[in-house]
Amino acid sequence: MVTFLNMLKVGIIGATAYTSLELIKILLRHPEVKITYLGVRRTDRPRISDIFPTLKNLLDLRCDTIEQKEVPENIDFAFITLPPTISMQYVPLFIQRGIKIIDFSADYRFRDKSLYERWYKIQHTDSKGIETAVYGLPELFREEIRKTNLIGNPGCYTTATILALAPLLMKGLVFPEDIIVDAKSGVSGRGREPREDTHYCECNENIEAYSVGGHRHSPEIEHILSIKTNQKVSIQFVPHLVPMNRGILCTIYAKPKHEMRPASMILSDNEVNKLYKEFYGNEPFIRLKEGNEMPKTKEVIYTNFCDIATKVTESRIVVLSAIDNLIKGASGQAVQNMNVMCGFDEKMGLL
Repeated sequence: MVTFLNMLKVGIIGATAYTSLELIKILLRHPEVKITYLGVRRTDRPRISDIFPTLKNLLDLRCDTIEQKEVPENIDFAFITLPPTISMQYVPLFIQRGIKIIDFSADYRFRDKSLYERWYKIQHTDSKGIETAVYGLPELFREEIRKTNLIGNPGCYTTATILALAPLLMKGLVFPEDIIVDAKSGVSGRGREPREDTHYCECNENIEAYSVGGHRHSPEIEHILSIKTNQKVSIQFVPHLVPMNRGILCTIYAKPKHEMRPASMILSDNEVNKLYKEFYGNEPFIRLKEGNEMPKTKEVIYTNFCDIATKVTESRIVVLSAIDNLIKGASGQAVQNMNVMCGFDEKMGLL
């Protein structure tokens, strides 16, 4: 366990994001943490409670501008909630000062620098960081997370998809190159920046697919699952925007390797359910549905849980997962990672 004098002093770099608000709410109830710094990309230095009035009398800390790229003196640990391609401008400065980092952007999620550069259309300027960062999915990388100073916090779609698929792929029960992911997300997944397609009149009473065949979470999912399973994983990923504030539901179709087993040993619902129970039996934030129960976004929002259900059909294994995109898909997972990195109880502040 890492020992800190008094409470862990935490800074949030990019404090105006939706994920930052959720992060602040969680950290305010964490018994080992004190928020001592909030950085924003604006020069008027507002109080955070002016940006998010829900925080009035809970946290009225004044924000500092981060344009000078100076590392604050009064923090031990930093969450960076800046957009992709911006985070990597700041992360090395904090690492050089010995400050542990959890980065919310995609800048440190790929171990392959060229893969990142191909999908984000920019040169990665922190080669050492991208090579040494750990992917922050505790259910799969807990031991690595314990030892690192830099976490690439996973995306929301990737969290829901990877957790749903990992047991089947790691046990070799499905073909890794024939996987379909149908994913639906609430509007907060698009972020807080104003844009036409998230205006109320555009997204209300509507559901639509977007970035078909070109969503940046596709290579992230394939990359991490390929690393974890030592095989090339390929998915067809189709995200949809649905008119709700938060939550993600993934329906995943994987082709089972029935033909590689005797007819008497065809995969069954019970066998797959048993596999998931064994794989996730001790995980505090995985909940497995029983019988015909299916995951629902209403049952996971405002929590750090990922609910999973499986169903075996003649031609596919169907896996469903649900998370809150702002909690398990971002801020809650980040705090879970912080707890692991600092030797705290993994559930602290989250249950």
